[in-house]
Amino acid sequence: LDPSHVECLEPGKKPSTTLTPSLAMKDGRQYMAFGTPGGDRQDQWALQFFLNHVEFDMNVQEALDAPTVHTNHFPGSFWPHTVKPGEVNIEPRIPDDVVSGLKMKGHRVVVSRPWSHGRCLAIRYDPDTGVMFGGASPRTGEPYALGW
Repeated sequence: LDPSHVECLEPGKKPSTTLTPSLAMKDGRQYMAFGTPGGDRQDQWALQFFLNHVEFDMNVQEALDAPTVHTNHFPGSFWPHTVKPGEVNIEPRIPDDVVSGLKMKGHRVVVSRPWSHGRCLAIRYDPDTGVMFGGASPRTGEPYALGW
């Protein structure tokens, strides 16, 4: 353990965590629960899913299926605390004009394996009808959404 690192173990110190389950409310009522594993990248992937759904009018499954990007600009939470400033990782389905735009802004673009970013799951609830809409990212290898 590195005693000079901000994440070193000490009595009374709160450890950091990357767990970020999310609950979205709409008009003061429960609307959607979602989350993804993925360490430091999960907030980026979960936000992209959420924005795809609420801002770009994709249904739950379309928003989960959409291609994603992530950065590693900040030191990683886990050993060896890797940092890669200026690097943007993209899934290959990101349009070429977006990739060109990122490069023009000075980003180093790294193309990841297809369908390799995150494994987001989501359930949206319609309080007016009582209907739930579930979705699962196909990136898991075993995606499923269940209801009863």
